[in-house]
Amino acid sequence: MHTQTQSTSAPQFSPVITRLFQKRGMGPKEISEFLSWDLKNLPSLTDMIDMDKACERIIKAMDHNELIGIYGDYDVDGTTSCALFFRFFQMIGHKVELIQPSRFIEGYGIHPPSIDAAVEKGIKLLITVDCGITNNEAADHAKAMGLDLIITDHHKDARDQMPDAYAIVNPNRRDEPESSPLRPLAGVAVAFAVCMRVRELLLARGEKIESIYPLLQYVAIGTICDLATLTPANLKLVRHGLKQVPTTKYEGIKAFFTPDERKRGFVPSEKLSFNIGPLINSKGRLDHPEMALNLLINDDYHECVGFYNQLEICNKERKAIQNEVFLEAKEQVLDSIRDEEHRISIVYAPHFHEGVIGIVASKLVETFKVPAVVFSDSEHEGIIKASARSAGHLNMFALLNNLSHLFIKFGGHKAAAGLSMPKENLEEFMNGMNAQLAEIPAIERTEQDYYDVDILPQEITPALLRELDNLEPFGMGNAKPIFKMKDFVLDSYDILKDVHVRWNFKSNDGKHRLKGISFNYIGKWGLQHPEDVFQAQRLGGQLTAYFTLGVNHFNGNQYIQLMVDKVSSEDF
Repeated sequence: MHTQTQSTSAPQFSPVITRLFQKRGMGPKEISEFLSWDLKNLPSLTDMIDMDKACERIIKAMDHNELIGIYGDYDVDGTTSCALFFRFFQMIGHKVELIQPSRFIEGYGIHPPSIDAAVEKGIKLLITVDCGITNNEAADHAKAMGLDLIITDHHKDARDQMPDAYAIVNPNRRDEPESSPLRPLAGVAVAFAVCMRVRELLLARGEKIESIYPLLQYVAIGTICDLATLTPANLKLVRHGLKQVPTTKYEGIKAFFTPDERKRGFVPSEKLSFNIGPLINSKGRLDHPEMALNLLINDDYHECVGFYNQLEICNKERKAIQNEVFLEAKEQVLDSIRDEEHRISIVYAPHFHEGVIGIVASKLVETFKVPAVVFSDSEHEGIIKASARSAGHLNMFALLNNLSHLFIKFGGHKAAAGLSMPKENLEEFMNGMNAQLAEIPAIERTEQDYYDVDILPQEITPALLRELDNLEPFGMGNAKPIFKMKDFVLDSYDILKDVHVRWNFKSNDGKHRLKGISFNYIGKWGLQHPEDVFQAQRLGGQLTAYFTLGVNHFNGNQYIQLMVDKVSSEDF
């Protein structure tokens, strides 16, 4: 399904897909570029400052048989970047030492103690992946210790000065062109670009190096799970990575899929964002991320399955902790809401688990439709740390920057940020955030109900699902289409485990029946209970449903399933 190349003739689309492209402002040229698989039309991935300097130093280390260290962040992007570099150096026969910090010991980024540890291991060249651009102190220490540090990163270059490293390869460093098409690359794609250039230089001197095309599997996972914007370049990289997954030779990637899933030959991006990503992240959230990395680089399938099962257990534990923190955080928000407008959810409890506060902040945004900041105690007495998440078009980083005098440190970007500060500053912080938000129009700082296109029940067909598959991968910048449907009847519903809802719809003429599911629907803020909706239609109320489309595979059968966001008896 995803293996075809772009046709030279103009593709034909169903009315639904045509309306979708029109809604997104895409003409023939944009559609053609969006659907293209042509890697030859990629912008040059290796066209970054310090690229050749970094790659020539890597080759020198190989020529002199120096031990190279790879230092990666503990999230999916960092973990897949480490795995990608490991596989690349394995291809060319050079040993590397992989290092990942703990969220709870070293914290985010690279720090002087990690430099000392690398020197003790005999590492002569240390390459960071997905971190390092703000770690000036570590770069200074590396220089003092005689360790060459190459920083590969994609985060914003936000300090007064860049680190004094041997080389910095980062499409978002301050002196890269603002218009560079490489700015949206994930950290794992930057690592891939470095491997590309090293391979080019080795080939130029007559060495035989196998293709690094299989490494795009790691690029696909890291790019989707790190929410990198799916520009035409990122779309191509991810498509070619996903295409290889069903027949992957990497046993660790294989372990994430059942034999049935691999037989289907098509991997939806949701498999990455809702299954693979959370599993890889789970260890880093609760203790140390090394198990997820060990899974991705292992060549023994049975060992990989063992690692996978341990990640499953860890992820269940993460979900339980997350749910406890979320329920308590939600109650705090509800208790704090007064008659005046609720502009931001700010919660704190000393026992909130640091590893889940970012997810809880996102869930609070989803629940209350306003920005959220979740604080917990740090490892230092009197210091609290937080994860912040934006809502709507709000620039959370800018708001926090205006209050930076209250913080010990903070960092992030428009949509998400982290900070630490003295606990005594909490009230001033809350007042400062509320005062700033009061000056911003509500439409810019709240989550708005949104949909892509209207659809009729009879337009929901297997053919439409196949067309939607061709729009994959979905993610940041290419959201899975949200449909709005009227002209239907709620035939029946079931509540599962007290919180989920299974819906049975039919068209007004009774000729078309559709099944839907909503997870964690009961008790969600601002939603009508299914029984209220059911009774409203009996009194003549017209129903509206908002959903994405998917396929449910069950016991060898498959059927179209509506992933329902909302069913209401009145339009919003």
